[in-house]
Amino acid sequence: MPVITAPYAFNEGQLFVDLESICGRPLHLKCEGFNFAGSIKLKAANEMVESAERDGLLTPESVLVESSSGNLGVALSMIAASKGYRFLCVTDSRCNLSTRLLMEALGSEVHVIADQDSNGGFLGTRIEYVRQLCASDDRYVWLSQYTNAGNWRAHYRTTAPEIAGQFPALDVLFIGAGTTGTLMGCARWFRQWHRPVRIVAVDSVGSVAFGGEPGRRMIPGLGMSMRPPLLDESFVDEVIRVEEADTIRMCHRMARRGFLFGGSTGTVVSGAMDWLARHDAENLTAVAIAPDLGERYLDTVYQTNWLQDLYGDHVLDEERMGSVAEEVEPVTRTSERRRRP
Repeated sequence: MPVITAPYAFNEGQLFVDLESICGRPLHLKCEGFNFAGSIKLKAANEMVESAERDGLLTPESVLVESSSGNLGVALSMIAASKGYRFLCVTDSRCNLSTRLLMEALGSEVHVIADQDSNGGFLGTRIEYVRQLCASDDRYVWLSQYTNAGNWRAHYRTTAPEIAGQFPALDVLFIGAGTTGTLMGCARWFRQWHRPVRIVAVDSVGSVAFGGEPGRRMIPGLGMSMRPPLLDESFVDEVIRVEEADTIRMCHRMARRGFLFGGSTGTVVSGAMDWLARHDAENLTAVAIAPDLGERYLDTVYQTNWLQDLYGDHVLDEERMGSVAEEVEPVTRTSERRRRP
C-alpha cells in the first residue's frame, strides 16, 4: 500500500481498459486520470515545476502563471498548493465550471479570457494576457507548456515506457494532439524502440495544429488555434481529425457501459476506431491514451441541454450512436499519411 505526503507523489500508470467489447474493435485504452490532479497533465506539470526549481527560476515570492484550458491548471494548482507557491491560471470561457471551481478550491487564482484570437480560438489572447502579466511584475514565472521541453520529456520518461512495458508487441499508438507534449514524448521514445510503432495523432476538426481551416471547437483539451511550437511532424505517421459530434457520441457510448471519460478521450477513441475500421486490425496490437476521466464534463459533454443547443436535438439518436463503432464515411473525418524521414 503506497503512503505519500505530497499529492503529486501518486500516479497510477499501469491501468488499461480493453474496449473491444464496447466498440467492436481491438483497442486498449491507457487511463491517465487516476491521480490527485485527475489527468495526464500531472506528469508535465511535475516535470516543468521541478525543472524551474533546478534552474533557480522559482523563489518563495514567485507566482506561477500558465495558460490552460483546464487540466494543466488543476495539476499546477495542486502542486503549487503542496509546495507553497501562488498560482494564477489564465483560461477561457470553454473551461468547464467544475474545473475552475476546483482550481479555486486549491487556492489558485483564475482569470477567464472572453476575447477570441484571429483564428477563432482563445489561445492567442490567453498567451498575450500572460505576457502582459509577466511584463508588469517580475515575480510572475511563466512555465509555458507550449514551448517547454519538460512537457514532452515527462512522457518520454514515463508514459511511453509504461505502454511498452505492458504491450511489448505494440503496433500502433493513438495520441490526442493539444500542445503535443504527450505526442512528441511518446513518438520520440518509440522511434528508438526495438520495433516500429505507427504513431497516429488525433486532432479535432477546426483545430489548426496540423494545418487546415480554423473552426468552432467547444470541447477543451485537444486541438489548437495555432501550430504547436513543440510539434515535429517527422515523428508522426498519420493525422486523423474528428468531428466534435463524434467525440460526444463516443463518450456516451463508453458511459453506457460504465466508463465515464472526458472529451479528449472520446476524440481519441473515435479517431482510433475510424483508423482500425479502415485497416486490417485483427492481428494488430493497438493502444490509445485517455488523458482524463469524465466528472469534469458533466455540465458539458454529458449535459443534454448543452449538447442540444450546440449540436442539435439528434446528436445522441440511437441510430447515430450505433454507427460510432462502425466505419465512418470519409466526409466526417480526414486522415493524412505522413512518412518517416
